[in-house]
Amino acid sequence: MSSVPAMANLLSLDDIRAAATTIGGHVERTPTVASPGMRALLGVPVTLKLELLQRSGSFKPRGVALKLLGLSPPERDAGVVAVSGGNHGIAVAEVAGGMGVRATVVMAKTAPPRSIERIRAAGAELRLTDDMAGAFNLLEELVADGMTLVHPFDDPTVVAGQGTVGLELAEDAPPLTDVLVSIGGGALISGVAVAIKALRPEVRIWGVETEGADAMARALAAGEPVDIAPSSIASTLSAPHVSQLTLDHVRALVEEVFVVPDAEAARGMVAFAEEAKQWVEPATGCLVPAARQVIERGGDDVSLGFVVCGGNVTQHDVRGWFERLL
Repeated sequence: MSSVPAMANLLSLDDIRAAATTIGGHVERTPTVASPGMRALLGVPVTLKLELLQRSGSFKPRGVALKLLGLSPPERDAGVVAVSGGNHGIAVAEVAGGMGVRATVVMAKTAPPRSIERIRAAGAELRLTDDMAGAFNLLEELVADGMTLVHPFDDPTVVAGQGTVGLELAEDAPPLTDVLVSIGGGALISGVAVAIKALRPEVRIWGVETEGADAMARALAAGEPVDIAPSSIASTLSAPHVSQLTLDHVRALVEEVFVVPDAEAARGMVAFAEEAKQWVEPATGCLVPAARQVIERGGDDVSLGFVVCGGNVTQHDVRGWFERLL
């Protein structure tokens, strides 16, 4: 681990505890369960934090709810806008709809069709662009025109909300040696790492990305956020860059970020379905090959925690990936 720069402004456990209190009535406390099937597959105890059972099918409503609950009346009246690869957009549309806040979601045309359907069904305005770079450009225009930004990862409020996943895992899990978290823009792993390192400092936190959605690994190598052109099947991990905020947290609190091929993430999805009985996204499937690397380093006394971040995929999506990759 590299040393963290002095200017890094890391969140505290108090920030995440306050977030948990605020969003309590708006999100589910998802189950934390042992997985006998994953234990049989990997040869070590595995505990799953089932955020795919969260409202809207991923962890995202936590940060979105905290952000929307903290808006001033003028910020609410202006309407909220978000850019998304899928899950953040669904969460913004559904949470905003439930709170009576007007929402616009900007996505690339390549976004999963089911995500597009759900965002429209929740009553949000959907704006589609040719690619993610175009989506971020349109987002900037809408914010400049006065809409209130709900950023998926470059916002301490959103990071604090996502950190409540780690708070619950630390409180509910048996003793763990290692926790694996996938990384898109880095808000989830940043918040989770703050909570777990504060409550269980001995636990190692590992990040996982897929090839073509490896903005954090590249930022760590470059020493600063860098732009990438996402090409992975893991659309929910396909941030075009991370933020300084999330990079600082990962530098300070995370052991290493693994980057795994899409085909391995797809095999991990099969393992989750067959062994853990969970229908997961590639963003969760990628944890399985990374876990094998953690076990190789840690030996027999490893006890793993997986943050099962989301399950918003259709059988049509999955069939296409498997035919192409496996």
